[in-house]
Amino acid sequence: MKTINIHEAKTHLSQIIERVAGGESVIIGKAGKPMAVLSPYVSTEKPRQAGSMKGKIHIANDFDADEELIADLFEGLTEHR
Repeated sequence: MKTINIHEAKTHLSQIIERVAGGESVIIGKAGKPMAVLSPYVSTEKPRQAGSMKGKIHIANDFDADEELIADLFEGLTEHR
C-alpha cells in the first residue's frame, strides 16, 4: 500500500482516485504520519429480486372503487379523511 502526503493527494486527486478504483488502496499521511486510507468502494446492497414479495402483499378488489376521490386526492383538490 503506497503512502502519499496530503499535498500530493490534493494535487493529484483524480489520478489517485483512478488507482483506487482499479483496486489499489492508498494511505494519506501528514508529516510522515498515516492519517487516512482510500480504498475501493464495495457495495453491500443486495440487488433487488423481482417477485420477492409475492404472496406477502394483498390489494383489496375494491381498492380503487371511489375513482373520483382518488383523482381529487391525486390533484390535491381534497384532503384524506
